Amino acid sequence: MRWFIAIFGAALLATSAATAGEQYVNASGYANAGYDVVAYFDLEQAPLGAAQPEAVPGSPRFTATYNGAAFAFANAHNRDRFLADPARFAPQYDGHCAYGVAQGGKVPGNPHLWRIRDGKLYLNITPNVVSFWEEDVAGNIDKAEANWPGIEPTPASEMAIPKFDATAAPSG
Repeated sequence: MRWFIAIFGAALLATSAATAGEQYVNASGYANAGYDVVAYFDLEQAPLGAAQPEAVPGSPRFTATYNGAAFAFANAHNRDRFLADPARFAPQYDGHCAYGVAQGGKVPGNPHLWRIRDGKLYLNITPNVVSFWEEDVAGNIDKAEANWPGIEPTPASEMAIPKFDATAAPSG
């Protein structure tokens, strides 16, 4: 566990400046690395401890802007659902890792490491972090919610998602 805390702490320090409160955006130029945030709500969730279905890539043909970032969608229907209620579909904590927020900082959320809880989309950074998150999802959400007001104004993470293959995401 100590090695995890040391690595996680280093990752938190590695984040660099961006405008406060912005959505996490990776090199793709899109929020959620260009994956369709609405599509998660149509996927069947795996039980805790099992890998979730893969995220659905968005398309540069179907985009919308929210929270200072472009979001990409697989189709016009999903884009229109998002535009009707973007806060319902956008990942929590501006797309940052939910466990990272529970621990007090901002690191990127990986679009393939997701869970919907109480109608909200949560992302995590690595499969190892998912295991810590899933040890106490409700407790980690409570910690993240308590931490978020103090963290949210800090700059968005510009750190790359570890071992993330962005080739399926749309290019800006």
